Amino acid sequence: MSSSPEPSRDSPDAVLARLKFDLPAGRIAQTGAEPRDSSRLMVVGETVTDHVFRDLPTLLRPGDLLVWNESRVIPARVMARKPVDDLGHGGGSVEVMLLRQEAAPELGANVWSAYLKPARRAGNVLYLGPHRAEVVGQLDDGARLLRFEYDITPHLDDIGRLPLPPYIDAGDSDDVWRERYQTVYAGTPGSVAAPTAGLHFTPELLARLDDMGVERAHVTLHVGAGTFRPITGAVSEHVMHAERYAVSPETADTINRARAQGRRIVAVGTTTVRTLESAWDGEQVQPGEGDTRIFITPGTPVHVPDLLITNLHLPGSTLLLLVAAFAGESRIRAAYDHALEHGYRFYSLGDAMLLENARG
Repeated sequence: MSSSPEPSRDSPDAVLARLKFDLPAGRIAQTGAEPRDSSRLMVVGETVTDHVFRDLPTLLRPGDLLVWNESRVIPARVMARKPVDDLGHGGGSVEVMLLRQEAAPELGANVWSAYLKPARRAGNVLYLGPHRAEVVGQLDDGARLLRFEYDITPHLDDIGRLPLPPYIDAGDSDDVWRERYQTVYAGTPGSVAAPTAGLHFTPELLARLDDMGVERAHVTLHVGAGTFRPITGAVSEHVMHAERYAVSPETADTINRARAQGRRIVAVGTTTVRTLESAWDGEQVQPGEGDTRIFITPGTPVHVPDLLITNLHLPGSTLLLLVAAFAGESRIRAAYDHALEHGYRFYSLGDAMLLENARG
């Protein structure tokens, strides 16, 4: 019987194995720094240096273009109930994790994909508060398709809770998280997880960047639940969840003009990187919208951003491969060794890094 060949030293599988590390549970941030820009910031280039996030204006240059993901997290976690029949049976609870509104003309309007716990079959009805939904299909990953009688989006604030990452002990209060688990510039609703690199910005820090001549632009990528999904097998077999993105003509023009003028593009977060690379046509960023499953791994060039602001990611994750592709494996190894040795806090509410693109 033949065996599978060993991955080459430069394969994404080999890189991911070399970047494996043990993370004590106590290093997973449970609360964000207050104020937001008091989090730590590790600058990773030829050397690794320690800063505070509010130092960012001293690390950027006039003329740099800061590009962020303005997607807003929706209250996508809803406790639904089954209908009660004439005999008084039913009424049990079902936990619903809404994922996104789907374009499914064959099923009608107002269809959402969602994870249900416990799962329900096609034809089953649920009530999310007073709002009726019917299970009308199933996706390959086990998500169900729910059809509502009208647009449910305006009602989510009343019936839902923010879908915090599973490694955060959220407690019972949702009020604090509704403000703290959003960026200060969040706009278009649609994400089920925050684009967390942006959580470090404050209005005051943005004003300082404006004053020093840092330009800004935004893209939209609605972060899906797949952002928490680890790589469990071969990298080549990992399937990225589709996420909806949009790049406006104004943003595309702003980015292309900055690149033509030799100014640096600073991406805030891996979702911004994935959006920009999805919109890259080989010569410039194109405006448009659609779904992306882009998977950036070592060996994949990152064309648009020159710098990346990002948090510290999960071992075995697609995001760890992305930052290794962006900054280079050796620099990421040095950065994570430094973070573990010097008390940096990890994940969504943790500290940040400023990475240089390995292409120079």
